[in-house]
Amino acid sequence: MLATSALVSGLSSPAIARSAPTAVLASTERRAPEVFGRAVYLMDAANGKSLLDENAADRMPIASLTKVMTAYLVLSEAKPADTVQIAQQDADYAEAGGGTTADLRPGDRIPVGELLYGLMLPSGADAAHALARHYGPGVDGFVRKMNATAHRLGLRDTLYVNADGLPTSNGDGYSTARDQARLAAIALRDERFRTVTATRSHSLAESAEHRSYTWTNTNRIAGDPGVLGVKTGFTNDAGFCLTFAADRDGRRLVGVILGEEVSSRRFVTAESLLDWGGDRGGDTARDQV
Repeated sequence: MLATSALVSGLSSPAIARSAPTAVLASTERRAPEVFGRAVYLMDAANGKSLLDENAADRMPIASLTKVMTAYLVLSEAKPADTVQIAQQDADYAEAGGGTTADLRPGDRIPVGELLYGLMLPSGADAAHALARHYGPGVDGFVRKMNATAHRLGLRDTLYVNADGLPTSNGDGYSTARDQARLAAIALRDERFRTVTATRSHSLAESAEHRSYTWTNTNRIAGDPGVLGVKTGFTNDAGFCLTFAADRDGRRLVGVILGEEVSSRRFVTAESLLDWGGDRGGDTARDQV
């Protein structure tokens, strides 16, 4: 547990003293909610200011939050008429890796805009593999693009090793809560990305090109008023992760939780942070980079 409330009230202990710095709060500000996990970050996307920082610069695995970069990169390269044909290797990859899937059927040709729902809502590793293979071209080529894009965006503490965030035999990728919040803030500028991540459930009717699909969002707060998603994640090493965002009173708040031990608690924490951040006005905390 990250004892944010103790930090805000000025209390200290040896354990707390070893934690990463917390955003500076004015004495008149409402106390920050208690947060849990290995790292938590909340920012005002309009001005880049940190509202809360708990170990947000620490590198750690991020599981399926990786798919935010996958979607962002695909949207930067995709053409409106693009379709992606699902291969047997896409389905096999997700099954062999033990990842969540969009239950894609080999042979189906799916419009890229629809496939993004399969990527982001059920967190389909098969969809990630299909998109990376198509837009790499090849998965390795796509991963190189992911890392080049991270470098271009100034995400200096981020390394991707695949398009989905599953553990690999060659080592896992890593990022920080701060880097992932910044990436999400950039990706959310694209209306197509926002539409996908804020959707609770999406259905694709059967056609001559593909069978029917229905995908449900693993993010429990997606679709709530003003909430924009963004992405859940989990592996044994990463713990339960969440990138979340909302528009509140004309401001966009973006946050990340990494390494939570209780799946459901990350959503409660996200809602509390969005309410708290919305009340603060964003004029007292300063970006700590």
